[in-house]
Amino acid sequence: MRWLFAIVVAGMLAGMLAGGPAWAATEIRWWHAMSNELGRIVDALAADFNASQSDYKIVPEYKGPYTETMTAALFAIRTGQHPAIVQVNEVATATMMAAKGATYPVHQLMREQGASFDPQAYVPAVSGYYADSGGNLLSFPFNTSTPILYINKDQFRVAGLDAETPPRTWPDLEAAAKKLVAAGVPCGFTTAWPSWIHVETFSALHDVPIASKANGFGGLDTELLISNDIVARHLAALAMWQKTKIFDYGGRGDRADGKFLGSQCGMYITSSATRPDILANAKFEVGYGLMPYWPDVATAPHNAMIGGATLWVLKGRPIAEYKGVAKFFIFLSRPEIQARWHQESGYLPITRAAYELTRKQGFYDRNPGADISIKQITLKEPTANSKGLRLGSFVQVREVIEDEMEQAISGKVTPKAALDSAVRRGNEILRRFEKANP
Repeated sequence: MRWLFAIVVAGMLAGMLAGGPAWAATEIRWWHAMSNELGRIVDALAADFNASQSDYKIVPEYKGPYTETMTAALFAIRTGQHPAIVQVNEVATATMMAAKGATYPVHQLMREQGASFDPQAYVPAVSGYYADSGGNLLSFPFNTSTPILYINKDQFRVAGLDAETPPRTWPDLEAAAKKLVAAGVPCGFTTAWPSWIHVETFSALHDVPIASKANGFGGLDTELLISNDIVARHLAALAMWQKTKIFDYGGRGDRADGKFLGSQCGMYITSSATRPDILANAKFEVGYGLMPYWPDVATAPHNAMIGGATLWVLKGRPIAEYKGVAKFFIFLSRPEIQARWHQESGYLPITRAAYELTRKQGFYDRNPGADISIKQITLKEPTANSKGLRLGSFVQVREVIEDEMEQAISGKVTPKAALDSAVRRGNEILRRFEKANP
């Protein structure tokens, strides 16, 4: 009987040892703001990483929109229940930097974990947004987008416009919009994300500053500079066009989607990452173009400023998790993974290698217009005016800017008065942030 008992015990031990690696995997929580189809793609990325090795398990969890996700993570730090990775939108970079002791800079993480990591592999307009003054990445670039022009090719043809040549400048867009309205289209064009597109990206595209101190990269004692002749002229044009429905304001965020998808407006300026949803829901042929610019501004067109979000690493997690985070970031940087994310999500590839792989795979040949966003952020090397923003509490500042834009577009105040008010109110928010983060 002793020999039988020994065999049973040996078998149990062998089974326990064989099952050991699966149970020993270190779980790494990742809080994100990607819902619906994007959420499913995020889940698939995590599952693929988990299947590629057995030491770590990425556990993605949707926590709501960007601001809610960031706020939840920062509050969770107080109880030690925070994740190792949190997705934060680009304009909250200064807020995350101000959370002293809470974040683990990516360049430091990768170095200390002995991970092979080349920041030069990333597209400059992307990496520059999330780097410190020395060019060191503070967070890991993840989902990146830029505003582009979408057109209803069917309506273009009815209006006698060239459906294969979207307007390139604002005067060209105005002329096309007038023809669309004359042909019976309710409005010429509409827009999403008013401040991001018509103040922030607009300024970058024309290489004019949004704020002092290199758009805030030079310090928290920055002030808004958006009340300038170029932005005021553009806002005045929007207000004028609104009167005749050449332009029809559709609201903040992506609330104007329905105006374009419902064929109420023949052109639409919104995020390049909206492309998959537009293609899935449009009942017409869609065309694409670069965001327009004013041709009499000598510095235009420059590179566009990016939108989207990035992955921040939070301190205070067990040491074992950080080696897994580094491995996960290396996995996400692989050209084939980046190319798949770009092709499935509509976001930009953040590395040159991913773009080249996508091109070689024939994706852009099969999907005309899918490379518009790449062309837009690589038009020229980023300048201090076009590489990004580093403004505290900018989510609140953006709301102020859009409040004032709406007053001007509706004709209640002049564009210059609206911008002056936005600067005054926005600077008050910046001063409060500066005071809270000495």
